[in-house]
Amino acid sequence: MILELNEDQKMIRDSARDFAEKFVAPVARQLDVTQEFPVDLIKQAGEMGFMGVAIPEQYGGSDMDYVSYVLMMEEISRHCASTGVILSVNNSLVCDPLLKYGTEEQKQKYLKPLAMGEKIGCYGLTEANSGSDCASMKTVAKKDGEGWIVNGSKIFITNGTNADTFIVFTSTDASLGNRGITAFIIERDMPGVSVIPMHGKMGIRASGLSELVFEDVKLTDEHRLGDFNKGFKVAMTTLDAGRIGIAAQALGIAKGCIAESVKYSKERAQFGKTISNFQGIQFMLADMHARYDSARLVTLKAAFLKDSGKNYSLYSSKAKILAAETATFASNKAVQIHGGYGYIKEYDVERFFRDARITEIYEGTTEIQKLVVSSTLIGR
Repeated sequence: MILELNEDQKMIRDSARDFAEKFVAPVARQLDVTQEFPVDLIKQAGEMGFMGVAIPEQYGGSDMDYVSYVLMMEEISRHCASTGVILSVNNSLVCDPLLKYGTEEQKQKYLKPLAMGEKIGCYGLTEANSGSDCASMKTVAKKDGEGWIVNGSKIFITNGTNADTFIVFTSTDASLGNRGITAFIIERDMPGVSVIPMHGKMGIRASGLSELVFEDVKLTDEHRLGDFNKGFKVAMTTLDAGRIGIAAQALGIAKGCIAESVKYSKERAQFGKTISNFQGIQFMLADMHARYDSARLVTLKAAFLKDSGKNYSLYSSKAKILAAETATFASNKAVQIHGGYGYIKEYDVERFFRDARITEIYEGTTEIQKLVVSSTLIGR
């Protein structure tokens, strides 16, 4: 694994950093308050090529690698985790499976506008009673002549409020469990599709969370993504890539916590000197940065393995464990360093603290990731 970034990777990192500082940072706090989906910001991100970073140019993408994607995600999420996860879902949970499993017609019709940022995608797997155990899903696709009829619902769907294209997983043979799942592409304006916004989240409050409801939605085989009854494979391989994106988001949150804590510690004076002079504060900063650096290296290795065409599932799980726990740890220490000021919304670390918590839950909980890692270790 090469630890030095190449010129293209440095370019997208610097472009993302510049974009985040100029356009994301000034509105991040307000987006958290209003919970409004950042439509204009995402449009700008699409124009910058951030909606399909690792997608080939022929399908509207930036034709870069997953390491570049991690760098972009980290820089954006350092200022706004909501904007970061919107980009993550579109890149890794929607564009990635369309590229890998889609037909040429599906790539031209759906992937291209998504990668160009002209449209937004979402990923529909989770249900009210089906989270980690996706084999128990109740959304059903029944054969109807030459087509299919879908009924059911999905919940906690990021980007759902504004998405045009949904990747939806359905049960096509409940008797087969996870071997009876099929993925479909569903369009927002199809008859029978309803989108119900969900509000009141602790963090990532502008991420467009929603419930998707499907009532007798008629589809054809042209809407099927991947092979019949092979949707579980589509879902799991897609989440492998998605975990790299969430790890990068968590790294961004941790990076923001460190930067704000260093800045505050050099400004805040107590007992006649700035608190950066106190060993207790120094130790917290050192622990935050050491964990951040360790998690970042594992995340970059996962991206490097994906770019190399090698199996990266183990490292994407390890990256998500380490980065998510680092974001939680760093945000907790950041609030502690800020003292009472860290507990009010005037300071960004309060938002970082709330945003960090979800990274240990979505796209596979920390416990699920530990099962993946341990299963590999003991040979299951």
